[in-house]
Amino acid sequence: MRPDVIDLRDFYASRLGQVARHMLRFRIRRVWPNLAGMDLLGLGYATPYLRQFRDEAARTIAFMPAQQGVHRWPTDSRGRVALADEFELPLADASVDRVLLVHALEGAEQIRPLLREVWRVLASGGRLLAVVPNRSGIWARFERTPFGYGHPYTPGQLSSLLRDNMFQPTERATALYMPPFASLMLLRTAPAWEKVGQRWGHAFAGVLLVEADKQIYAASAARPRRRRRPVAIPLPSPRRTVANRDA
Repeated sequence: MRPDVIDLRDFYASRLGQVARHMLRFRIRRVWPNLAGMDLLGLGYATPYLRQFRDEAARTIAFMPAQQGVHRWPTDSRGRVALADEFELPLADASVDRVLLVHALEGAEQIRPLLREVWRVLASGGRLLAVVPNRSGIWARFERTPFGYGHPYTPGQLSSLLRDNMFQPTERATALYMPPFASLMLLRTAPAWEKVGQRWGHAFAGVLLVEADKQIYAASAARPRRRRRPVAIPLPSPRRTVANRDA
């Protein structure tokens, strides 16, 4: 189940959404400190986290799934977002260097085709960064935020899912330790919640971030070679000689 694009837009326009975006942007930047000269794709609803890369990456684009809907982004310049089938992305093979998945995996009806399509469009040496709700965190328990929809994950579940689909997890991070309430007091103390949570309470984070490398060798391993079997071809019938026809 996916939240509607209007609900996603309204959440990130709210005070709680702005704080959540700030905290997650910080963590994403820590994982990807420099994307200069790279092509970046945001998939799902990643636009709140792409602005920091617009003037750095060579190309920054976003696709939103048809079931969710789409709205214009950015609003201050030429549009860089489009509605797309997440199982058939309109991109060439090996055409992007980084893929940011936000509000994507937890709501996808079919995980394997989605991740295989991400694998296809990633260049050799490319990486994805998956941002998903943490199963043990409080954010996954309340539908007042987009992180309360769909299927939450544990760190082990997400890492296994990526390995099963030809990716090798390389780095983990966590974010959103404050409760998902719009109290002004909570919002003002959000940085303190993050600081304490990063030190002591990784299991209670609201969101997990896992970066993974595209594995090239896994493609050939996933497609076993066919065994060639001999095929019996019947011999042509012997021709009758002229003498035989005249007999």
